[in-house]
Amino acid sequence: MLTRRQIRVKVMQVIYAQHNGNPQDLKEAQMAIKKSCFDMLDLYLLNFTLLKALWEFAKEQNQIQSRDRKSNNPVNPDYAIIENLEPLAFLAQQPALEKLLKAHKINFWELQFNFVKSLFESLTKSDFFITFKLLENPSPKKQLKLLIDLFKEEIAPNETLYLYLEDLNIHWVDDLPVVNTYLLKQLRKIKVNSNSSMEFPSLESRIDDINFGLDLYEKVIINQDELNKEFEGKTPNWDPERIARLDSVLIQIAIAELLFFPEIPPKVTLNEYLEIAKEYSTPRSNSFINGVLDKLVKEYMSNNRMNKKGRGLME
Repeated sequence: MLTRRQIRVKVMQVIYAQHNGNPQDLKEAQMAIKKSCFDMLDLYLLNFTLLKALWEFAKEQNQIQSRDRKSNNPVNPDYAIIENLEPLAFLAQQPALEKLLKAHKINFWELQFNFVKSLFESLTKSDFFITFKLLENPSPKKQLKLLIDLFKEEIAPNETLYLYLEDLNIHWVDDLPVVNTYLLKQLRKIKVNSNSSMEFPSLESRIDDINFGLDLYEKVIINQDELNKEFEGKTPNWDPERIARLDSVLIQIAIAELLFFPEIPPKVTLNEYLEIAKEYSTPRSNSFINGVLDKLVKEYMSNNRMNKKGRGLME
């Protein structure tokens, strides 16, 4: 879930914020980067437990209407259908998930009954669910397909959910696509007869990558003036005043990676920052950053300034 590209983005966000009047000392900023990485796991758990909350809501409502069979209230079959979705019940009752929720104190949806109810109702009105209801004894494969379709097409794009998450943590807006993509991959791997098919991420296992981000941030901040000088004169066709501030930040970070991280191949660095520019900067940023970095890499190679070693020597 947490990749080095995501960590590079978090470094970029902190440095960009500092350029825009949000000063932090070195240690404070590094703590912010580290916290942002661990907050990403909370976002994942929050989205995951929304699925659990939907299953628990269906189960509870089905039990209530089962107790009231003798009343004149109409029976809603949708509750039983959702409760009996094998892959949904499987993930909702995972002991490892419960342990993670307690450790991270995640119980948000327990306090949002109206939203869970509203989301449940919108899911059961979707074309995916209506088509599924027509199936007689749907196979586990069909059940899993319904769960995946509901998450991908109805839950993940839900505007109210987006606003909830943005209110809880504004930085989650950038993390949400990555978290949802990871969660979707997890759903596709579910095998209801195998607990090992439901593995939960641990950011402790990514501590080396997080430390890479902290070191990268430090290298940029300590060498900021020198890094700026590195690409002075490399942009003759661009007005310095009109270069997007974010592009300058991305180039600074990329140069720091080229010069101070010998184990990272130059091609990896270029590809990573070009992809980040595509997602976060202006339409023209990709070609601009590519031109600057390509020129610098050729210069560094001819002057033997990058001192790459190990994996860093790979083309």
